[in-house]
Formats: sequence, C-alpha cells, structure tokens
Amino acid sequence: MTRLAGRPAEPAGARPTSLLGRDIGHLVPPGAAVPGLVTLTGCDRAVWESAAGYLRVRDNDSHTLYSYGLATALLAQTPEARAEVVLPAILLHDTGWSAVPEEHILEAIAPRARRPELVRAHEIAGARIAREVLTDLGFASADIEEIVAIVDGHDSRAEALSVDDACVKDADKLWRITPHGLRTVQRWFGLDADEALRLVSIRTHAHLHTAAARAMAGALGALASIDLTAERAALADG
Repeated sequence: MTRLAGRPAEPAGARPTSLLGRDIGHLVPPGAAVPGLVTLTGCDRAVWESAAGYLRVRDNDSHTLYSYGLATALLAQTPEARAEVVLPAILLHDTGWSAVPEEHILEAIAPRARRPELVRAHEIAGARIAREVLTDLGFASADIEEIVAIVDGHDSRAEALSVDDACVKDADKLWRITPHGLRTVQRWFGLDADEALRLVSIRTHAHLHTAAARAMAGALGALASIDLTAERAALADG
C-alpha cells in the first residue's frame, strides 16, 4: 500500500479531493435516511441549553453529549425504555458537579477515592437542578419525578430502578470506553493508553445493566485494544 504524504491542505470550504478520481458526493444520502445518527432536537435541545451552564466542569459537557449519543443508541435496542425520560435524564445527570469545588472532584471519582461523599453530594445537587430545569420547561409531573429519581442515585445506587434508569446508568458508564473517555481518563490520572483501557474496562463491564450496553462495551473495548497492538502500531497508514 502506498502511503500518501505531503498533500497540500484543501482550501476552506472546498470538497476534499477524491482518490477515486470522480465525485460521488451526490450519492450520499440525507441524514434522516441513515440509521444511528444522532442530533439534539426540540425538547432535548431545550434541556441541553438549560443544563450546559452547569456542565462546564471537568469535561462534563463533552461527557454528557457523548453519553446522550450512547443513550440514543441504547434506546434503539431497548424498545421498552422511554426516550422522553432517558434523554433528559442523561443530559441532566451530572449537573450537580457544578456544586462541588472543582479541585475536589477527581478525589471523589478516582479509584480508592478519598472524597466519596462528594459523589452523593453531586447527585443531590443534580436532582435539585433537574427538578428546576424540567419544571421551568413544562415537563409532565410524572416524568419529572422519574427523571429526578434517576439523577438522584445514578452513581451511588448499584441497582437500576427501572429500564429507563438502566439505560441512563449504562450510557454514563459506556462513555469511559469511548475514545474521548479514554483520553480524558489518561489525562486525569496520568495513565498511558493501555493502563487507561484496562482500568475503565474493569470498572465498567461488570456494572452494566442491559444486554445492548454489554455488546457496545465489548465492541468499544475491542477497537481500543486493537489500536494498542504491536501489529496496528506497525502499520504505515497511521
């Protein structure tokens, strides 16, 4: 295989050069026709806009968006779960970290944490914020109660209250094995890529509630581990 190098950058806004020698852009389907693509629309966007200000702590904003994508994928495989509960809950689940001094957060979430009580503190604060946001947005009272209950225990409660709660818990944990999650854990705790993958994998797989999440965790871990093999590192195509 010939490695391509030194190609000049494409002008801003230009279509990338095709190695095929012809343009196939007209064959690309619209996003609405493609399964699995995720975007925030309508009610979820309103929840995000209300929650985002509380999430600008320790990459919680990015973590939340990736978890939203994972939750959407889980919903597609878990038809008994309710999107109108799961998706607002995942967008709001970590808002409570905004009430915890940022310099203490890693000591709350690290292995052998020295401040584990702060995990519960962020759940309590997050439940309060969730109730305020959802009430202001006019959510149905029954949905508010279920979402608040999910947020208030998403980390400290091992069991899931419902299939909706299970999807939220699983989406939150699956983020750890995504490329963004692994990079974040490396940076937080000074680990190399192999150490980060082993640490998050052992802290994730045994704690998932749904079959869909277990399958997704296996796929994410398999891809991440292949990237760490000597064979993959030796390939010239990067």
